[in-house]
Amino acid sequence: MTDQLLRVLGLRACYERRDVLHGIDLAIERGEWLGLMGPNGSGKSTLLACIAGRHPVAAGSVFIGGNDITRDALAAKRSLGFAVDPGLLPKALTGRQCLEVFASARGMTVPDGDTLELAQALQMSSALGLPVGHYSYGMRQKLAVLLAVLGDPALILLDEAFNGLDPHSGLVLQAALRARIAAQRCAVILATHGLSIIERCSTRVALLHEGRFIRHWSANELAEVRATSGALEQAMADAMLSEAKPS
Repeated sequence: MTDQLLRVLGLRACYERRDVLHGIDLAIERGEWLGLMGPNGSGKSTLLACIAGRHPVAAGSVFIGGNDITRDALAAKRSLGFAVDPGLLPKALTGRQCLEVFASARGMTVPDGDTLELAQALQMSSALGLPVGHYSYGMRQKLAVLLAVLGDPALILLDEAFNGLDPHSGLVLQAALRARIAAQRCAVILATHGLSIIERCSTRVALLHEGRFIRHWSANELAEVRATSGALEQAMADAMLSEAKPS
């Protein structure tokens, strides 16, 4: 028996009448960490935005916990944590106020203990009383992640969420997410160019190119790749080169 959290079927999305995603199919189960790779403009951010209900779906369906993100967004988003662009966080609110607003939206009276413990581990506790407008980019990135994991959502979406983090904070966040996955508390999708994070944390990898998946690596294939330095980078380059060749 599987615990499928996400099902994407035939997803198509557009920007200004131009297709940027073409018939995407994807399934994620609890306990998985999907590394979403691809060159700039391949559609990674758009795919995450469609899953989160932040970008319109031109065709196809997205189900989170069995709920359609288009037809029943509130039910679908109860299972979802999405790290927003740090630049979109409200500058006038303090970090603590942001956590309290998100907690209230999730039906909680106060932020949960796990989120506050992660804030402490990320050395954010003392900064939570300051307005977000005073934060550095790295601090805003940390807050965006804290908001994404608040309330223990079953599906966590991260778009380059490790950018701007110092090495210590990056390792802390990786460990915290891997612990949740190991305990079967959630699944994670991370869109990133960071091959080291992908190789260290992912249970499988998908490569997007021009709005289509062109290659997948299973857990077994990743184990083989990890044994050879640079193998994943070369495999990705080979896959994109193959796509570029005329048929």
